[in-house]
Formats: sequence, structure tokens, C-alpha cells
Amino acid sequence: MGTSRMLLAVLAGTVAGCATPGELRGTGDLGVVIERAAGRVQVVDTSSRKSLGTVEGLGDLSHASAVFSRDGRYAYVFGRDGGLTKVDLLGRRIAKRVVQAGNSIGGSISQDGRLVAAQNYEPGGVKVFDAETLELVADIPAAYGRAGKRSKVVGLADVPGNRFAYALFDAGEIWIADLSDPKQLRVKKFTGIGKEPYDGLITPDGRWYLAGLFGEDGLALVDTWNPDAGVRRVLDGYGRGQEKLPVYKMPHLRGWAIAGDLAFLPAVGRNEVLIADTQSWVEVGRVPVHGQPVFVMAQPDGRRVWVNFAFPKNDTVQVIDVPTRTVVQSLKPGKAVLHMEFTPRGEAVWISARDDDRVLIYDTASFVQIGALPADKPSGIFFTSRAWRIGM
Repeated sequence: MGTSRMLLAVLAGTVAGCATPGELRGTGDLGVVIERAAGRVQVVDTSSRKSLGTVEGLGDLSHASAVFSRDGRYAYVFGRDGGLTKVDLLGRRIAKRVVQAGNSIGGSISQDGRLVAAQNYEPGGVKVFDAETLELVADIPAAYGRAGKRSKVVGLADVPGNRFAYALFDAGEIWIADLSDPKQLRVKKFTGIGKEPYDGLITPDGRWYLAGLFGEDGLALVDTWNPDAGVRRVLDGYGRGQEKLPVYKMPHLRGWAIAGDLAFLPAVGRNEVLIADTQSWVEVGRVPVHGQPVFVMAQPDGRRVWVNFAFPKNDTVQVIDVPTRTVVQSLKPGKAVLHMEFTPRGEAVWISARDDDRVLIYDTASFVQIGALPADKPSGIFFTSRAWRIGM
């Protein structure tokens, strides 16, 4: 064997050693399933619809989420106990781990993939880390008011220009932190946006940041292209004159709710999905649904929107047809449906049924179940295709 061939063989063997011995593979069809009770993740393959193995020792995953490195090799898993764990998907091992807060509920990764930010309840604020080493780059306390109290932080999303937008639940504010030069951190603050912002989304083009409000009907909108224009209220008073139902689980907002020129948004305390035109941000419709929506997620092609629900109606998933704005399918995947995730081009959706200890896989065209995986109390499902999307 010639020198060049020997070198290639060694290199191939080195890379393959990160996965199954002898296997050389990419990462574009990989993902993780959070096994919340066990403090571990399953590494899954969306092409073969199989589990490749598990990674243990991730701490409290009762409200866990994940983002990915831009090459799709590493998942950054945010645990409820403040743990930030860098998981090597090919090696199926923990590459780095820090416990950076007392109570954390998620995070984001910067546009250039160099920074990972965690949003924290306790102590309230955002911490930013080097994506390679997990060394602390910036600590941004969410202090507000004259007394300098610290607010819980929610709705953290990456914004083009290596910025992060997020909301302060207790303060009723939106902040945009500019880390284009981490040594000269700049934070723009928008006050008085409304009561108790509970989550936020950034549109897929990175322009509009939208914070949902739990304490009042409506949402707060910021144009990140023109932040000096301030905050605009949209869908104000959508439940006016009607009593809000008891809320058993906070709904979620993310860029996955955008289908074409429409945003499909959960109505807090109502059995409805609200529809807004993303050009005008005016309400253009509502869809009555099975229960109180938690996740409202558009397929990658925007043709349909899938909705799951809060307790006690959390055994059901409904599908909304975008052109007709009507429910066209109702599924019963299992007990306590917590999350959904589409494969990169949307031919299938993976659905976690926590109390059945299973992940169900459905064909999105026919609604037929095409697979299932055992999982220990599964919750969040996250695929590496998120690495190449803003706000995911």
C-alpha cells in the first residue's frame, strides 16, 4: 500500500472510531431524544429510524432542550439543574459539562456557532459560553427596577449578528444582547412590553422577535432590523370579554410556528390557535382545537401545522391544513404527548409519549404510523437540522 493510501486509511479509521468501529458517517440525520427521568439522551438516526445508543450523566432533564454545533456533531443540552452538557453524537459521550446556574430552562447558539447562551431562572440572567471549551464568556444578570431584582429569563433566541434576544418574565421586558464583540457587550432593553412574557420566537429570516404574554392577552413584537422603533403590541385583547380557562401548562413559541406568510400561535387559556399575517402582524383567523395548545409546529414545507395539548387532553395531536385553516386529522399517539420534531425535509414527524415510554414516528402525508422506539419517559426530541436554522 502506498504512503497516501495508508494515510487515508488511518484518517478514515480515526474518524470512524468516533462512531461504531469501521463506520464512517455524517451527522445530518442524527438527533437526540431526552429521557427526562433517567438523566440521559438517546442518540437517534432519522434515516434508519433507530436508536444508536445513549449518553448518561446529564443531570436533571425535567425541562431540557438542545441546540447543535454548526457541523452537527455536538448537541448542547440544557438541564433544569443548570447543567450545560456538550454531547459528542458520533462518539456518544460527554465532551464537556458545566453546572452554570441553579435553575435553567434552555438556551441558544450564536449565528457563527462560536457562542452558546443559557437562559436562567436562578439566578435570573443569561450566561454565554465558548462553544468549544464551555468557558464563560459573558454573564448578563437580568436585573431590573431600582432595587435591582433579578428576573427569570425566557424566550432566548439567536438573532443575526451574533446577538441574542430574550424576555424577562418578572420585569415585563425584552433585551437584545449584542455579542459580536464579546469584550464590548452591548444590551438594548425594551421596558413595559406587557405582563409576564412566557416565551419568544424569532422568525426564520431573523427579523421579528415575538414574545407571548401570559399575564394579558396579546404579544410583544420587536423588529430586529430596526430596534430603535421600539416594541409593538399585536393580537392585543384576543380573548376580550371571555373568561380564560385554567392553564395547566405554559404554551411554547418558536420559529417553527411560521408557515409561509402566516404565524400560527397558541392562545393562552383558550382552545384555539391564532393566525397572524407576518407582513402586517394583524390577526387573520382562528382555528378551534381539541384543547389548550402547547406546541404549534409547521411542517418544513409549511403545508400543515401540528398541535399538541396541555393536560388533561395531552393524548392527542391535531393537524391543521394551512390553505383551509381547518383541522384535517386527529391522532392519539399515546399518553402525555410532550413534544414533536420533523425530519429535516418533513416527510416524517417524531412524537414523544412520555407515559407510554415510547417515541412514535408518523408519515406526514398519510398520517400512518411508520415506526416506534422505546424510551424512558421521553420528552424533547431535537434533530441536527436545527443547526442550520435561525431561532432553533
